[in-house]
Amino acid sequence: MVMKIYNNPNLNKKHLNGVIAIGNFDGLHLGHQKVINEAKQKAKKNNLPFGLMTFEPVPVMFFSKSTNDHRINSSQQKKVQLKKFKLDFLIVIRFNKSFSSLTAKEFIKKILYKKTKCKYLYVSKNFKFGYKRRGDIQTLQKSEKQFNYKIIVTKPFKKNQKTISSTFIRKKIRRGKINLANKLLNRNWSIEGKVIQGRKRGRKIGFPTCNMSLNNYVVPKLGVYAVKVKGKSFNKNGIANVGYRPTFNGKKLLLETNIFGFNKNLYNKVINVSFKKFIRAEKKFRNFQDLKKQIKIDIKLAKK
Repeated sequence: MVMKIYNNPNLNKKHLNGVIAIGNFDGLHLGHQKVINEAKQKAKKNNLPFGLMTFEPVPVMFFSKSTNDHRINSSQQKKVQLKKFKLDFLIVIRFNKSFSSLTAKEFIKKILYKKTKCKYLYVSKNFKFGYKRRGDIQTLQKSEKQFNYKIIVTKPFKKNQKTISSTFIRKKIRRGKINLANKLLNRNWSIEGKVIQGRKRGRKIGFPTCNMSLNNYVVPKLGVYAVKVKGKSFNKNGIANVGYRPTFNGKKLLLETNIFGFNKNLYNKVINVSFKKFIRAEKKFRNFQDLKKQIKIDIKLAKK
């Protein structure tokens, strides 16, 4: 079964009158996975189509243009990851000026009722929607009878008494607690993007790197990580540095990855770098020789 992706809420007839879960689903962590599986069961039990409704860009990034280090996964990663859950459909709503000016009531009537005719709606208890975020769970409940749907409020997912959320996972990534973030995501957190041309300094000191911009990804703790690198035709271990390269007085934040046993040109190719373990914080070295020595130690640790 192929998941149908809609870039607007005009659903095909076969996907109307279904079960829909709404949210940003940034990171698709264990809490999101629990909601998706519950909603999927409800759809199966009632023999209804099941899908997700999400937004691009993430609303917080639309409203605050300076918020650019926010995402746990890119839009493309989210689509790929969602395919594993065997949804019938995914609605990606373009979050723009005209959509953000819809009132809560208009969103319910024009989108939920007229476009999707959904029967069951899964939302988290802190879900806010509509102009100036004035709509909430109560707003949705008040309109249930009029628009013929039923709201199901999902329970927060907790681990060790802590509520698991995208915000919580972002904090862990920013602090270099990659092991914990990976457990809560149920996979290794990864950054995907195009390899860009660098100054070839790594090559000069014997450690060629693939350089990538972090774009809108949450910025992990600056430093060195053991990583796994996937490309179209390879899947290898490696070591990566996230930072500004203080030894070279760098100004631009970059992800630089040295892939073990691999020396092909990857410029303009898309690669996926997944983070396995934080090794050490970024630091400035007195000279290239000291840096070289440290890289050898880091590689040994990463391989281990």
